[in-house]
Amino acid sequence: MATLKVGVTTQDHAQGPADAPITLVEYGDYQCPYCGRAYPIVKKVQKHFGDRLRFVFRNFPLNEIHPNAEAAAEVAEAAGANGKFWEMHDLLYENQQNLGAPLFSELIEQLGLPESAMRKALENREFEPRVRADFTGGVRSGVNGTPTFFINGHRHDAAFDYDDLVAAIEQAGAKAKSAAR
Repeated sequence: MATLKVGVTTQDHAQGPADAPITLVEYGDYQCPYCGRAYPIVKKVQKHFGDRLRFVFRNFPLNEIHPNAEAAAEVAEAAGANGKFWEMHDLLYENQQNLGAPLFSELIEQLGLPESAMRKALENREFEPRVRADFTGGVRSGVNGTPTFFINGHRHDAAFDYDDLVAAIEQAGAKAKSAAR
């Protein structure tokens, strides 16, 4: 079973307590239709587990088949530098069918982000190193498609529907609990 080679740090985009007994890491692509299907499932899983789950998102744009994925990831990272990563992350998935420069401009304005600074950062590819670092870490961890999930550092190779994810997370939680005893 593949394991997460790059551990979760404070540099990651995370929701939920750092000391949660379960950490779910997703390597995702904003243009991937499967990631688009996983997005509401992950939201539901987060709600189900509450403070027992920390969710981490990492970029894994598949540029050869998703020409807007890299730009979307950089837009999300630029928003993150302005304290709005999760808001942009959600809006990108919720508007996945319209990814491209016009949508990015619209979302930047909608979130009240500094338009000229954002435009300059995106033109200069300021956030490309961050996106590449996520991607490289994914490759090192055996990610070869999206979405790829890791639960407490172990790749989840089963389906990512709600019931399968909940069952796998509960199993990982039970393992973590018994290991702590």
